[in-house]
Amino acid sequence: MRTLYHKLKFYRKVNWLKTLYFNFKKFNFLTALKLPVFFYGPVKFQNINGRIIINAPLKRGMIGFGQPYEKTTVHKGYAELAIEGTIIFNGHVQFGKDYFVYVAPDAVAEFGHMSSMASSGKIICTYKVILGDYARIGSESQILDTNFHTMINTLTGEKYSIKGPVHIGSFNYIGNRVSIMKDTVTPDYCSVASNSVCNKNYVSLGQNILIGGVPAALLKNNISRDWEREKELLLKWLIIKL
Repeated sequence: MRTLYHKLKFYRKVNWLKTLYFNFKKFNFLTALKLPVFFYGPVKFQNINGRIIINAPLKRGMIGFGQPYEKTTVHKGYAELAIEGTIIFNGHVQFGKDYFVYVAPDAVAEFGHMSSMASSGKIICTYKVILGDYARIGSESQILDTNFHTMINTLTGEKYSIKGPVHIGSFNYIGNRVSIMKDTVTPDYCSVASNSVCNKNYVSLGQNILIGGVPAALLKNNISRDWEREKELLLKWLIIKL
């Protein structure tokens, strides 16, 4: 049970101006009153004209942008949101400090229950990005479902696809400074070593695996984060109960 002091201390971290503006702009009145989305610290709304869908029981602060759940305590002020397409939240979701989230027109980004992107993370979705339940992504990582620029085969003139879907499985642990590129698919119960580049379908490697490297390849079988213990801690400390 949190004391009044701890509640007030927590509420001081919320950017109430951005929180109220976002909720009442994007949701109907009754939904907005529940304040399902919290913003913490400074953030620039580059564009928030897209659709926000919550496929879960509404709870106050269940989606946290800039949520203070890491060791760092200071916002650098880099957080930016550009939602022109559709974002789907299937439960509680956390974004760390100084995030950048871009969803292009006609693109869809979907986040599973208790999925997260830690501080200084970047998501650029021009087609489709899906994070499963408990897909936990480390700091300074990025998800890009596009190459941005068209690449060609200089011998044949063939043009390579500029974009491809990204699907991160459930109960994935992605280390820090990982780049997840277009056409990446990971199985459930997959871990990715820090400083890796993922760029293909890894499902055939099975579950309970560690992949890593540039580009990422299988490093170890029969290994997993202790998710039963982790789930207990995440639900205890990251669910807003005020």
